[in-house]
Amino acid sequence: MFKLAHISDVHLGPLPDLSFRELASKRITGFVNWHRNRARHLFPGTLACLMDDIEKRDPDHLAITGDLVNLASSLEIEAVTEWLTEAGDPQDISVVPGNHDAYVPGAYEKTARAWYPFMRGDSGPSGWLKDHPCFPYMRVRGSVALIGCSTAVATPPFAASGYFGPRQARATVNLLRAAGEAGLFRVVMIHHPPIRGATSMHKRMIGIRRFAATISSGGAELVLHGHTHLNTVYWLKGHAASVPVVGIASASQGPGGSKPVAAYNLFSIAGEPGDWKMTRERFALGADAKTVSLAETTEFYA
Repeated sequence: MFKLAHISDVHLGPLPDLSFRELASKRITGFVNWHRNRARHLFPGTLACLMDDIEKRDPDHLAITGDLVNLASSLEIEAVTEWLTEAGDPQDISVVPGNHDAYVPGAYEKTARAWYPFMRGDSGPSGWLKDHPCFPYMRVRGSVALIGCSTAVATPPFAASGYFGPRQARATVNLLRAAGEAGLFRVVMIHHPPIRGATSMHKRMIGIRRFAATISSGGAELVLHGHTHLNTVYWLKGHAASVPVVGIASASQGPGGSKPVAAYNLFSIAGEPGDWKMTRERFALGADAKTVSLAETTEFYA
């Protein structure tokens, strides 16, 4: 039995003081949005409560599907780096970036460099290299292959779209096929939901059809995503069977907002190729904002 925990959209706060130079960009719109909206409902204490509960359940691995920061300032990236280090060993935590982690031009390279130990594939370079594509990467843990993809790109103000391109699609198919031939349970991590209509046009993933073809051609048993701050289950056509595509609420969402409260998924994976069984337990923050309890259980077979 392999236990995989899944959180997303950490949006680690509070927002640090930013210089005028940092705000002279798209960050100004995000800065205003944070103070008008997000700051009232995204709390570091909520995230800590969730992480404490995850630790009690002792998963084998933790997957984080993007948006760890808010405006991708240098101080935020440093704070997340420290938070990740405190959360666990890089070998036990796998990260993919979201649109907020590539909020402005140049931010993607800074986050990739800072968080590379958590985004390094088993065969990747020991250190971050500017010209080496981090994504996709693959990590094998027990009977599970974790394959991280990136949709993170800098976008104009009032846009939060992502991009999944041809190079990454080809490389992902190769990793999926190799993992399938090795008899592994394949988990694909991506930030934007690879489902048409799952989010509004200005927040959509460009390359949805390409990603669907990647899963259909390469095969997978599970896709994890974030971005919408919603608890959802969609399906994609796989190589041999339909593949569940599972989203999760923001890990920092407190009560009282328009989106569901903070939650995490805990997947228990067992079996073998052609006879996989997976149980998904969704744990959510309580109304008191201090406790976490089981909210939903679903079983999947592949």
